Amino acid sequence: MLANPRVVGYLNQALGHELSAVQHYLTQACLCDLWGLPEAAAGLRREADEEREHVERIIGRLLLLGLTPQATQVAPARPGRDRGEMLRSSHALETAAVRLYADAEAACVRLRDDATAHLFADLRRDEERHLATLNRILAAPRPPPA
Repeated sequence: MLANPRVVGYLNQALGHELSAVQHYLTQACLCDLWGLPEAAAGLRREADEEREHVERIIGRLLLLGLTPQATQVAPARPGRDRGEMLRSSHALETAAVRLYADAEAACVRLRDDATAHLFADLRRDEERHLATLNRILAAPRPPPA
């Protein structure tokens, strides 16, 4: 199966993004452990696991296309100095993912690569769910300081 170079570029960009997300969420989980927030750490590890599953799906698609995965850019983790910064950096990461996957899906549709378009649509929906959760948390009223 011959893949369009633009599709290959989106797949490798997605791979880099998802590897960055795994690193991001695991870093935040470790930081929450250090802060004595085991429930938050467990939730962040679940996020990292879901992002790792995305990595596997992207690598699987690349291999199916006869390509070697090439994530050339993994962004540095942005853990944040407190929970608020953590949430905002995660929000930025998820927003970028939604934008990337929407663009990639549209390109794949134009190029008539339905299978890869479907993969990007699935990834976009997952990231939109993450983003919706973060939006709810960020919009929730904060209790007054004690």
